[in-house]
Amino acid sequence: VQLQASGGGLVQAGGSLRLSCAASRGIHSSVTMGWYRRAPGKQRELVATIRSGRDATYTDSVKGRFTVSRDNAKNTVYLQMDSLKPEDTAIYYCYAKITGTNYWGQGTLVTVSS
Repeated sequence: VQLQASGGGLVQAGGSLRLSCAASRGIHSSVTMGWYRRAPGKQRELVATIRSGRDATYTDSVKGRFTVSRDNAKNTVYLQMDSLKPEDTAIYYCYAKITGTNYWGQGTLVTVSS
């Protein structure tokens, strides 16, 4: 399966962006999908996951600001990012964990200016 991420860009602090990640084929709703990010000079960080359309998890730093969702009919997972902060600046990668293997999107850059 191939994943195509989009929606990154430059935004001012306090603004919003929505990232999308479209899969090249259908992915069962029970498959965990989500988003990682890698900020400059930092390790990769798991941002959010979603499974079965309802079970969502978030890293503490984005709770209350980010919302992960998926549209199984469109084979797409989203990350709505609100109240963005400069520390959210990173390359964001979507992924899908299928039978123990992680499949990755190409990454989309989010830059938040202060």
